[in-house]
Amino acid sequence: MIVVMKTDTPNLEVQRIIEELQSESITPEKIVGKHKVIIGLVGDTATLNPEHLQQLSPFIEKVMRVDKPFKRASLEFRHGEPTEVSVTTPNGVVVFGQNHPLVTIAGPCSVENEAMIVETAQLVKAAGAQFLRGGAYKPRTSPYSFQGHGETALELLAAAREATGLGIITEVMDTADLEKVASVADIIQIGARNMQNFSLLKKVGNQDKPVFLKRGMASTIEDWLMAAEYIMAAGNPNVILCERGIRTFDRKYTRNTLDLAAIPVLRTLTHLPIAIDPSHGTGKSEYVPTMAKAAIAAGADSLMIEVHPNPAKALSDGPQSLNPRQYKVLMQEIAVIEKVFETDDQKLSLPTGTSVSTAQALPKAQLTM
Repeated sequence: MIVVMKTDTPNLEVQRIIEELQSESITPEKIVGKHKVIIGLVGDTATLNPEHLQQLSPFIEKVMRVDKPFKRASLEFRHGEPTEVSVTTPNGVVVFGQNHPLVTIAGPCSVENEAMIVETAQLVKAAGAQFLRGGAYKPRTSPYSFQGHGETALELLAAAREATGLGIITEVMDTADLEKVASVADIIQIGARNMQNFSLLKKVGNQDKPVFLKRGMASTIEDWLMAAEYIMAAGNPNVILCERGIRTFDRKYTRNTLDLAAIPVLRTLTHLPIAIDPSHGTGKSEYVPTMAKAAIAAGADSLMIEVHPNPAKALSDGPQSLNPRQYKVLMQEIAVIEKVFETDDQKLSLPTGTSVSTAQALPKAQLTM
């Protein structure tokens, strides 16, 4: 249930209402938006009468029930206002959200050695990336596959950040490793295989680093949002959802099925930022650029792309990794497409200085809404 306050409601009145609604079974949460203040009521609200709540103050605009099982993650909980997740990096503050520029994350599947991760960080930064991804702890299908260098790799990620100023995003697999990962990572990733590791979700919810929550391989959208709810219910509202492909019946030509339809569906259900990982979503580097550009057209807030200096020699996920030259070309194409979809009224407009030949080179699907 949410209580929507009228514009310019005095802070003292908001606080009075919060104190009046506080009880053993109800936890009021103050949500400050750009235009309104909302009080979210979390807990056993079944016995609360919206009409009675309306009478608590003349400053209450309306009272609404949140029918979705995911309460804090639901669009209604913030009265339709999108969440902005701000991350402070050595290069400045980066904001994930609908009304902000696309955030790009790039790097190898796993950290292999210092020279490799620093070189990759320098290359992706030069191409325009804001965050470096790299696995220190790697969940692998086979117990015999490379599992990552663990704590040593975290030190190498810290060295890459020192050399480039990029933000760091890396995965945590075990609650025992969370403190070590959080000491280096600017964003903590929960991988697809751990999306429903509820103990881990609660633990990352108890710390304040933003969480990059990947969709499970066989998870419904509701499963995914309920996983986000676990993190938010533990106290951390800074969750970024990442679609990275799901398992379907046809796996002959791609590693997974990238569910781009999840973007517009999520927009009707949640206020959280949405990222797309076309590398895991397709599993083949030749398909990554097309799906990355399609994700922008669909409205993604962020892209995570695997990049390796020499994909043929990568210790993990080489076939889906772009080399630095391919990544640079993709980033140049993305810059053009971003501007095409930047208009407020969603009308097509080419950016200033874009040549006709450049526009014609873009697939038609990327030039129409």
